Parts: sequence; C-alpha cells; structure tokens
Amino acid sequence: MAHQELTEFIRERTQQLLAGQKKSHSPLPTLSTLTVPQVAAMIDHTLLKPDATSMQIRQLCQEAHTFGFASVCVNPTWVELCTELLATSTAKRCTVIGFPLGATLTSTKMKETEEVIRLGAQEVDMVINVGRLKDQNYQAVLDDISAVVHAAHAHHVLVKVIIETFLLTEAEKVAASLVTQAAGADFVKTATGFNGGGATVADVRLMRQVVGPSMGVKASGGIRTGDDASQMIAAGATRLGASAGVTIVQSFSNALAPDSVDTAATRQGENY
Repeated sequence: MAHQELTEFIRERTQQLLAGQKKSHSPLPTLSTLTVPQVAAMIDHTLLKPDATSMQIRQLCQEAHTFGFASVCVNPTWVELCTELLATSTAKRCTVIGFPLGATLTSTKMKETEEVIRLGAQEVDMVINVGRLKDQNYQAVLDDISAVVHAAHAHHVLVKVIIETFLLTEAEKVAASLVTQAAGADFVKTATGFNGGGATVADVRLMRQVVGPSMGVKASGGIRTGDDASQMIAAGATRLGASAGVTIVQSFSNALAPDSVDTAATRQGENY
C-alpha cells in the first residue's frame, strides 16, 4: 500500500470507527467462563523498574512459574537470566524494545529485537514512534513496527505494540491500532506506564473495537487489583501487564469456583 493510500485508509477508517460504524464481532470470553488458571495465563508478570535487582528478577520468575502466568516481562538486561530460570516453565520470557520512549531508530529496534531473541526472549513489547504518529506519518510508523515484526516472526516470537494511549487523542488511538494491525503485530498494547497514565476501560474497549476479535489486546499500566483486571477483561483485553499478578490471581481465586484453582504448591520449581 502506497504512503498516500495508507494515509487515506487510516483517516477514512478512523472516521468510520469514531462515528460508531462498528463491525459485528464474535463475543470474547466473559469472566464467568474463565477459570483461575486461565486468568493467570493472561498475565504478563512485570518488573521494568530501572533499579530492579537479580534477586527481584528471581522472585518474579518463581512467582510466574508457581502461578502459571503467561510470561515475565523484564528489561533486556535480564532476559538471559530469565531464560535460565524458566527453562522448564510454561511461563515465557518477554522483554521490551525501544522502551520507554519509542523514539530510537528503526534499525536500533531491529537489532535489539534480534539480540534479545538470541538471549532467549519469546515475546517482545515494542513502543511505537509516537511523534511520527502525531505527524500522521503512518508509513514511518508502519515501517518501524513491520521491521520488528519481521525480525521477531522469523523466530516465531510474538510482538506486542505499545501505543501510549495517555499521549494520544481518540483519533490517534484508532490510527495507532490500525497501523499496528496492518504491520502484522500480534497484540496492540495500551501503555508503558512510564509516560503518564495507564490502561483505561474506555481505551481497551476502543482498541478491541478497532482490531476485532482476531488480534490480541494487552491492557497495561495501573492494573493492581482483581477488580481492575476484571474490568479490562470485560472490555476486551486478552493479556494483562501487571506487577501485581499474584494479588490479582489470589483475588480471582476467592471470586471464582474453588475447583478451578490450580494448586500452586504442586508447580513450585527448584531452580530459583
């Protein structure tokens, strides 16, 4: 698709979506149909603080294995350690690319993606170039995302694209989601949590409306309780980024059927 054609498509589709011209989509899972292990498997157990230590990373990995989280999400410097610690776990190793600003060169994002995959990353969460998006330079944003998608998918690694909803207008959120989908990414994600704001029900619902049922939506930023998680799932999130994963799962364990609870003690690893 040529640059001008892409721009026109994004503008037209954005206007349609904001005007309420919705497609009819298949229903997403509801809370009543989810078990505690299924909720846990939607959580990226996250520690992205710049002062995180190896001891904290070890605890993060232990909790991810014990509770059956989808992944641990860490800074690139910790990928190799997480690969070692989670070698026998179902929890995947997720890391961040171009984080937290997204304003690095596309070639740098590509190289970073290739390097973390070499170290064992199985999922990457990249940050879009927000300034280019605001310039409505959709081709530059598409090329940036596509480069990371190509590098990751060559190794069967999932790509989640952080659009930084707090910094965007409603029209820009729609445009960012459309470009992310056009680039072939696996998920569109709300926020880094480092540039103000976080996930909101309205944003998750809008993103789900834009991308439909076949693409993942990750809610991230400020999800600290079971109630927060419930609202995001109900709005259409299929993955949750949170540092409070243990609290969230324990909350669901109390709310959902007892026979749906996975016995954590039987899953405890010995390599932490």
